[in-house]
Amino acid sequence: MLPALEYSFRIDIHVDKPIVISSSPLKGKRQLIPIRSGTVSGALNGQVMPGGIDSQFIDPDGICRLSARYALHVGQGTVYVENNGIRRVPDAFKEKLFGDDMRFFDELPPSQIYFRSVPVFETDVPELSWLTTSVFICAAERTASGVTLEFYKVV
Repeated sequence: MLPALEYSFRIDIHVDKPIVISSSPLKGKRQLIPIRSGTVSGALNGQVMPGGIDSQFIDPDGICRLSARYALHVGQGTVYVENNGIRRVPDAFKEKLFGDDMRFFDELPPSQIYFRSVPVFETDVPELSWLTTSVFICAAERTASGVTLEFYKVV
């Protein structure tokens, strides 16, 4: 039995500058990226609330393990999101992940960056319970000011 995906909604998130906790090609890079704002469109419509954080652990091999936590204010109420995933870039760009200049991401077509996550939602709003009773996956893409996330329900 092969699962299918059903498009649900999109979030465009605007972030602040990363707060680099540590960075070493031998041990990896740890950074926190404050989530400032954003918009939600599709089956949900609303705003990303300020105050979220994207914790990133970039391993020495260049694999970035992400764990973002943020809240949405949509027409029906509020939703808490915990979104965990992986981002990887082509081998030729891995060293650049440990520098300060991330403009190299602008040179890479989105098709060359693997960026997927598995979100989990919490809400106390009955009309939004469909978010808590299904599995979702997320396809992500970096933008000049943050990230675009497209959410798909596994059916």
